Amino acid sequence: MLFIEYPKCSTCQKAKKWLDERKISYEDRHIAQNNPTEEELKEWYKRSGLPLKRFFNTSGLKYKELGLKDKLPEMSEEDQLKLLATDGMLVKRPLIVAEDFILTGFKEKEWEEKMRDNLERK
Repeated sequence: MLFIEYPKCSTCQKAKKWLDERKISYEDRHIAQNNPTEEELKEWYKRSGLPLKRFFNTSGLKYKELGLKDKLPEMSEEDQLKLLATDGMLVKRPLIVAEDFILTGFKEKEWEEKMRDNLERK
């Protein structure tokens, strides 16, 4: 399982602590130093079943700076994926990429359900 984070982000720290407390193993990846590629984002988006907007860090400074709230609805999915791949700070984090699910952001209840289902099958 891949855990994509920005180490200074308090939500990412909380999510990492949550994983560690449950002894769930993961591979760590710094989102600003190793931004997801357009190909990765495209694959994760398709696999996730989530709306593409859920991959954007809508509360981030970069998102607001670029006025994306108004621009995204006008952009094609391809252009949105290209944009996400330009800067890790635009991507919602933490991001979990597991074999059979993708999670954006840290919602404990959602993580609990996905991880439980995933861990029970192993």
